[in-house]
Amino acid sequence: MPKIVVKFGGSNLRDKEEIGRILEVIRNYDQPLVIVVSAFFGVTNFLIQALEQARHDESVAKSSVDYLHNLKMELIPSFIQDQQLLEETESLLKQQLDELGKYLQGIALTGDASKALEDLVLSYGERLSAVFLNGILKSSGMKSELAFPENVGLITDGEYGNATADFALSENKVQQALSGEHHYVLPGYYGVSPQGRVTLFGRGGGDYAAAAFARCIHAKSLDIWKDVNGFLSSDPKMVANPVLIEQLSYNEAAELAYFGAKILHPRTVEPLTFPRIPVRIFNIYGSLDINHPLTIISKEKSVHQGVIKSVTFSDQFGLLKLKGPGVGIKPGILAKVTTALHHAGINISSVLTSQIAINILLARKDLNRAYDVVSTIELSAVGKLQIEEDISVVATVGHGITDNYGVAARIFAALAAHGINVVMSCSGASPIVSYYLVKSEDRSAAVQAIHHEFFEKS
Repeated sequence: MPKIVVKFGGSNLRDKEEIGRILEVIRNYDQPLVIVVSAFFGVTNFLIQALEQARHDESVAKSSVDYLHNLKMELIPSFIQDQQLLEETESLLKQQLDELGKYLQGIALTGDASKALEDLVLSYGERLSAVFLNGILKSSGMKSELAFPENVGLITDGEYGNATADFALSENKVQQALSGEHHYVLPGYYGVSPQGRVTLFGRGGGDYAAAAFARCIHAKSLDIWKDVNGFLSSDPKMVANPVLIEQLSYNEAAELAYFGAKILHPRTVEPLTFPRIPVRIFNIYGSLDINHPLTIISKEKSVHQGVIKSVTFSDQFGLLKLKGPGVGIKPGILAKVTTALHHAGINISSVLTSQIAINILLARKDLNRAYDVVSTIELSAVGKLQIEEDISVVATVGHGITDNYGVAARIFAALAAHGINVVMSCSGASPIVSYYLVKSEDRSAAVQAIHHEFFEKS
């Protein structure tokens, strides 16, 4: 019988009660699982700070290791009473912490860290969680084995900080390594390059790692346990009555994640689309019935009654604007700019052009660097180069958006009724999403206005 990959996030790993719920969930499956875990809540941020501080403070290595040691050891005795197993788990944790301390100390001595070393240090949050949970499962009488990506053969393309799994190299190795009839506990967030170096899957990449394992073992499903009620029609912190979305296609889930919905890493569905492995979303604080997921993401496509299934937003984008009377007709301008940004490692999210302007949508964190890069290019037709940071992207997602008339009209009318100006918009780049750039101060009102129009009005 195909195994199920189960992913627990860092928000599920905070205290004794939450870990107890994880144990209950695992028991409810009543079959061998591949369990992928994130770092304890807040630990990745802690390690990022430790990396920076270690560059100029030798004491950070010891203080960081001590903090993480105490964080784990406070909880372990509550779950592991068997002295031998307790000592075994503590020994494994100490081994991981000693390695982490050694790398942080090396950074302190050199005053710098390579990208390879940064990825390696940041992987320890997940490693510690895996050791911790495996010990607790064994103490609870479950057959469980600790495994690491480097041992089971999850191979990546070798890109530091934002790697992609190489399934041609990984699939057979991982499938064979995880074939035993017992639980496996693995850290998420990273794989290893063909040369054996740790490479991260990007911030929040634990979901992607779990999806990669699911793809490799031909899992029955990827079950992700969160602290929220699945995908909703909008952020419950922003709208009063969000509606649960019980069914999403892979593409809808990917677009929602890309445009700000924080339930999944934007690339989670990427490994699962071709083998058609469904993703099931559960809330660890709700019912622990494994047969009733809140949201299922699969190959099934459906057109919602109102077409739009969800309204989401992101404050992480900005615009790089190239202005000039002939920028839209002058050959080669866009090619020069995109090539330069590519060589600088800056990703372009979207391009919107006209006769007198080229607008490039980028991650806000890259705007200043992109401005500097483009400023060095000889572009005779460009009279003015500027950046615009004070914007938010509001996106509407759902199959049928570009095929049903009147949807865009309702959106613009709802925004106009609330006095919200659309700085720029894009529809048709994807058949399931249209997005609108508004001033940052109008973002919340824009989301609320669109949500009211499509989900609350009737």
